[in-house]
Amino acid sequence: MTTTLANRTDWTAIGTAQLDDVVALRRAIHAEPEIGLHCPLTTAKIKAAIADLPLNIHDSTSTTGFVAILRGSQGGNGRTVLLRGDMDALPMTEETGLPFASTIPGAMHACGHDAHTAMLVGAAKALCARKDEIPGTIVFMFQPGEEGHHGARWMIEDGLLDIAKPDAAFALHITPNAPAGVFVGREGPLLASTDTVNATIRGRGGHAAMPHDARDPIPIACEIVTALQTFIARRIPVADPAVLTITQIHAGNSHNIIPDEAKIMGTLRTLSEQTRTTAREAFGRIAQGIAAAHDCVAEVSIDEGYPVTMCDPRATAMMRDIAGELSGENGWSRMPAPMMGGEDFSYVLRDVPGAMAFIGVAADGSDPRTNPPLHNTRMTIDEATLAKGVAMHCAVAERFLENGLD
Repeated sequence: MTTTLANRTDWTAIGTAQLDDVVALRRAIHAEPEIGLHCPLTTAKIKAAIADLPLNIHDSTSTTGFVAILRGSQGGNGRTVLLRGDMDALPMTEETGLPFASTIPGAMHACGHDAHTAMLVGAAKALCARKDEIPGTIVFMFQPGEEGHHGARWMIEDGLLDIAKPDAAFALHITPNAPAGVFVGREGPLLASTDTVNATIRGRGGHAAMPHDARDPIPIACEIVTALQTFIARRIPVADPAVLTITQIHAGNSHNIIPDEAKIMGTLRTLSEQTRTTAREAFGRIAQGIAAAHDCVAEVSIDEGYPVTMCDPRATAMMRDIAGELSGENGWSRMPAPMMGGEDFSYVLRDVPGAMAFIGVAADGSDPRTNPPLHNTRMTIDEATLAKGVAMHCAVAERFLENGLD
């Protein structure tokens, strides 16, 4: 049966009814942020919040993440949808001054994962209350290790997505740089792949006053950095872009000694596997070629990061339509271009069609353009907006289970 406007659940009202509990959970998680793949305090808070719900819990063996599965009226015979919430924090010192600010030195929820987790718990409560009306299965994925630790990949490798194989997957991410309640997204590439590039240039050390007797790796490293920027500007098409930023150069320990080696490190961001492969190959070729031209050697390695976050056009259209219903005709804003940040929900979307969207949480009266952004020590959110996030999770699950992506 195709859902019509006349028989759709009023998820806005239901999300609002969940708001107090969502805010309380978000604040509790915010006050005790945890970093990486193992977030036992956060996991315990989530499990306590959903303990009385009709959910089957399956724990990750590699992380403290887990999936909670709700089987509705059709048991295992209907469609299955996955909703993801990440739970880890960042290694930053909070400067918001909030009464529930981080109590853990050097850790802060500066990327909104506390809000993501709390919204998903609110959605789980709302959907479980309507278990008999749910025509299929919902997988709530509570995932640590998004901030560079590949948490989604580890949970997939643990087999957690095979227990109830999803037919589609959805996620939300807050942004303080969009008006409260406005959903932001796009079809196709939403976020970039994220590889780390490394090169060690091995020369021959010597006296700084007699560089001709040495093989100085420092100017070679500088030449490599310049050549890489030329490669990006002249060999990568602007319609399928790449960003290659060298963020570290390490060499030497004295003002009068030429070191034996210099190390460079940086990040490579792309929006397609083709450009990703081209740029990775070029990094090694350029570093090794320039080093060889100066009678030195470059040892190159690339740490593989997240894939491109690819949003299915049908899933994105579904979120766009629901955003209009929840927030009015201006409730959806299409991103004109992808962002070059990364997201490990990309691992899920690599295997399952679906979409991620941002939800604006700029407080009333603030300017979204100048608010402290994600990954900022002063980042704050409009907590009232979390009700809209709960509603989006619920509506997307209901819509997909009833209608699919066709």
